[in-house]
This record gives sequence, structure tokens and C-alpha cells, in this order.
Amino acid sequence: MSDSPTPATPAATPDATATEGPPRRTRIALVFGGRSGEHAISCATAAGVLRALDRERYDVLPIGITPSGQWVLAPDDPDMLSIAGSDLPEVVSAAGDVVLPMATSDRELIVSEHGKLPRSLGEVDVVFPVLHGPYGEDGTLQGLLELAHLPYVGSGVLASAVGMDKHYMKVVLAGHGLPVGPYTVITPRLWRTDPEAATDAVESLGFPVFVKPARAGSSLGISKVESRQDLAAAVAEAQRHDPKVIVEAAIEGREIECAVLGGRGDQPARTALPGEIAVSGHDFYDFEAKYIDAAHVRLSCPAELPEDVIARVRELAAEAFEALGCEGLARVDFFVSPTGAVTVNEVNTMPGFTPFSMYPLMWERSGMSYAELVDELVQLALERPVGLR
Repeated sequence: MSDSPTPATPAATPDATATEGPPRRTRIALVFGGRSGEHAISCATAAGVLRALDRERYDVLPIGITPSGQWVLAPDDPDMLSIAGSDLPEVVSAAGDVVLPMATSDRELIVSEHGKLPRSLGEVDVVFPVLHGPYGEDGTLQGLLELAHLPYVGSGVLASAVGMDKHYMKVVLAGHGLPVGPYTVITPRLWRTDPEAATDAVESLGFPVFVKPARAGSSLGISKVESRQDLAAAVAEAQRHDPKVIVEAAIEGREIECAVLGGRGDQPARTALPGEIAVSGHDFYDFEAKYIDAAHVRLSCPAELPEDVIARVRELAAEAFEALGCEGLARVDFFVSPTGAVTVNEVNTMPGFTPFSMYPLMWERSGMSYAELVDELVQLALERPVGLR
């Protein structure tokens, strides 16, 4: 396993060998927003990427997806997409729909507007999707891009789907021999037909437990439950985001995160120095702590851990990345016990990616700047074939 970051290399643009005029810049379609509860976080991520992309090398086409699912041509203005205090950004509807090509020989995007002739947006070389949560991070968008035969940043259909579903993620990780914590799953049918059995299964884990939507991120809908009597309210809160709920036993230990970046060519995945989040004023690292009340959050990177534990975290992060079949990027979250035992908690295939998010900060502390990281992800996507691989 290679642990050191690889510097970004110049883009290989389609017209780089042209004999007349300057080479055409690589054209990136930056796709953000979406239908999930993490819409605003996706917009903030897009703002960071827009600021970081080198406009001398890249031509950027911002495409927003509204909360209702409409694809629109968005302004190339990071300030409009940034989180300002408690004000959350949102993609707004427009008269025209952005339409992707479906033929393998066509990479031309168009705007279709009722009563008007389609308008071409030109061809794109690669898509940079920065959607979080369902209908974007869960393999659905990746499947669409595969059908459109468009190269894209990040994991493919299967890894994205498994990474989004905390239940099946744990099944896959455990199947590969990686350590995961005790948990139980409450399906909507079980909760409707036999809530007592579901509650008994939760109680067998021992309180406290964490009740989570099975397929949501950014700590949305998560509750810490101290007793049987409080479970129903926590399940109801989680089901506001996902009808399927996962309940995890509380694990004594520190929450450690490790950023993983895909290898170039046949090289193995690379890992950054692990980091640790220290939160004050919140019971745990919830949505408000992550994005609204950042003053009470402190990042320690590298995490203050023994060298052998750091090595174990990085080793397991790379193994989790490979177990799910991830590509491009992922953030792997762990618990490290007082005795140094390491447990895998989650794999995030499209982690928070604002300049102040854990994933890019860990790479920055490991020697790769935010702009270099964005560029490296684009290069990885350009090098990777579309389809079966």
C-alpha cells in the first residue's frame, strides 16, 4: 500500500496534439444539488470545487439539480452556493432542462425548453458529481452516467450503492473479514408488524445505542437513545429521512477518520494521515456541528495515536476501500478503543468535500492541497474507462 500523495499531472485533453492554436481545455460538468436532504451540503461542496478548479486548464459547466429533480444550467458563482451562517443554498428551477446524451458516441449536453429548439451546451469530457445522499451518491446517478457513457469522478454503481446503505456496507465489510460493531436493522415492515421484536433486538445491543437512517449521510436523522422508552421517537426521526433504520451499539472509543484516494494505473489506493474530530457543546458530531456550529469543532490531524494504531487505521481504510470496490475517493470512519482495537464504522464514497471538510483537510495535512486534490480526482476519472472494468 502506498501512503504518500501523488502530485496531480497535467490533463490529457482531447485536442492536446492539435497543430493549430492552443489545446482545448478539458471540459468538466460539475453536477450538484439533488433530491436528498443533503442538497445544501452538495451545493457548498460545489462552491469549493468551483473555486479550486484551474480555469486555465479546465472549462467548467455547472449543472444543478433542484430538490424536485430538475437538471438546470447553474451560474458559475461559488458565492451563491456557499453556506452563510444558518442560510443554506439551494438550486432553483429554470425554464430549460439539461439533458444528457444516451449514445456512446455522443458527449454533447443540450438544454431542452418547451416551445423552443434545443440549445447545445457542447461536449463534456468528464462529470464531477458532488451529490450527497440518495438519488446521487447511492449509485443512481452513477448508473445514469454509465448509460450516457460519460466518465465521472468517484465510485461506480455497486460501490456507491453499498456505501450508501449502512446495513449492506457492514455485511460486505464483515464478509471481507474487517471488524465492524454490533448492530441491528429495523425495516419498515418489521416496525409496522412487530415493533416489540424490533425493540427487543435493539435492547439486546445494550443501551445507549445510535439510531440512524440506513441510507442518509451528513449525520441527518441520528439520535442517541439511552432507554427502551425513547426508541420509538428516535425511529420516527430516522424514518423522516429513510424508512429503513439501522441501530448501532455504542462503542467506547475515539472517532477517527481516514481519507483514501484511488491509485494511478495499477497502483494501490493511497491513504492520508488519520484525523480526529473533537466536538464540544454537542452530544455527537451531528449536522449542526458539522456545518452550522463549526466553532465548536476541532480537527486533530494527524490524530494523536500510537504509530502502530495509525498504521492499522490506514491499512483497514485501504482494505475497506477495496472491499467495496471503491474508486476515486472515500472517507473511512473508525472507532479506536482505549486498548487500541480498531473498528470500521462507515465508508463514505462521496464525503463532505468543502475546503473545511475532513476529507480534504486530511489530505492537506498529508501534503496535498485542496486544488491538487480536485485536480487529481479529475485525472483519475479521465484515466478510468466507462462500463465494465
